[in-house]
Amino acid sequence: MKTRDQKADQLAAPCEADDRDAPREADRHTVPREADQLATPRETDQGDMPREADDRAVPRETDRSGAPLLVGLGELIWDFLPGGRQLGGAPTNFACMSRLLGNESAVASRIGADDLGAEASARLAALRVSTKYLQIDREHPTGTVGVRLDERGEANFALNENSAWDYLEWTNALAELALKADAVCFGTLGQRAVRARRTIIRFLEATRPGALRIFDVNLRHSFFDAEMLERSLQLANVVKLNQPELSILRGMLRLAPDTEEKMARQLLDLFKLDMVAITRGERGSLLVTAGATCEHGGIPVQVKDTIGAGDAFIAALAHYHLRRAPLPLISEAANRTGAWIATQSGATPSVDAQALKRILRDLDEINIAPAGGATTTT
Repeated sequence: MKTRDQKADQLAAPCEADDRDAPREADRHTVPREADQLATPRETDQGDMPREADDRAVPRETDRSGAPLLVGLGELIWDFLPGGRQLGGAPTNFACMSRLLGNESAVASRIGADDLGAEASARLAALRVSTKYLQIDREHPTGTVGVRLDERGEANFALNENSAWDYLEWTNALAELALKADAVCFGTLGQRAVRARRTIIRFLEATRPGALRIFDVNLRHSFFDAEMLERSLQLANVVKLNQPELSILRGMLRLAPDTEEKMARQLLDLFKLDMVAITRGERGSLLVTAGATCEHGGIPVQVKDTIGAGDAFIAALAHYHLRRAPLPLISEAANRTGAWIATQSGATPSVDAQALKRILRDLDEINIAPAGGATTTT
C-alpha cells in the first residue's frame, strides 16, 4: 500500500519524455480520471497591438485575490435544451468553470439589448464572472442555439446566424483586458463573421508573451476553412481538439497520416505549440508536449449530456498549467472536471456550496494517485 507521499510522487512523476528537445516553458501538465465523488461601440482603428507587448507586471482585473485572470473570448449563446435553456458557448463555459476553480474570470463577448442578454449578464454575475467586457448590441439579438440530444447524451446543434457576438468590436477595454489576461480561450465558431474574427485576432496579438493562448478547435459547424485554422494555430500555444477534429485537421492541413501522438507532434512542430490535448470522450484523453506524453483512460460516469465537458476539461487544464502542476496532476484534474460536467444538465449548471467544495477539494488534493490508469512517459 502506497503512503500519501508515495502517491504524491506518482502524480508528480514526469510523463514519458521523448529524447528530443527539452520541454518548452509550458510543458508541465497532463490528463486522467476518478468518478466516485463526481456525480450526485463602432469598430475603431487603433492600430495593431504589438505581439511583443511588455510582459512586466500588469494589474489583474481584481488584484485582491491574487488569482490568475482567465478570459473566454468569442461566442455567448443560450442553449435551448429539451429541459429548458442553459447559458453556453464554449468560451463562456470556459470562463464559468475557470471561476468555479478559483480563478478570476471574464467573458469577452457581445449580447443583444434584449431579455436574453440581460439574463445572461445576470447569470454570469451570479457566478461571479466579470461582465465588464460584455458589449451591448442594439441591432442584433443575443445568440441562441437549438440543441438535440441523442441516446448517448451527445449534442447536435442548430445555430442561429447573425447574432450579437458576430459583431464583437475591438475597443480600448478589450485591449486592456488582453494585457491583463493570464490565459485566454478561443475557438472557430466565434470567428465565423469577419468583424468578430478581426477582433479576436487583435486580442490574441495584444496578449503578453507569457500568456496562455488556448485554441479550442471545436468544429461542430461549417464556419471554418484552412486559413482560419492555420491562423488560429499560429496565434495559440495550447490546442485542444477531439479525435474527429484531429482527422479534419489532418486533411485540411495535409498532415502525414499517423498515430494520434505523432500527428499531435506534427502540430507541435509546425506551429511551435507547447501542448496538444486530444480528448477521447469516455475513453479519456492524450496530452502531448515537446518532451512528454500522458494518456488517461477516462472516468466512467452516468452521462446526462456532454455539453461543455470539453470546455470544463480545458478550464481545469489551464488552471493547473498556470500553477505549474505536473502533467499527471493536470491530466487527473482535467478528466475529473470534464466527467463531472457530463453528469450535469448543460454546460453551466447550478452548483450548491457543498458540491463545489467537494469538487475543488478533490482537484486541489495533490496526494491523489491517478484513478484512471494514466500513463505518463518521458
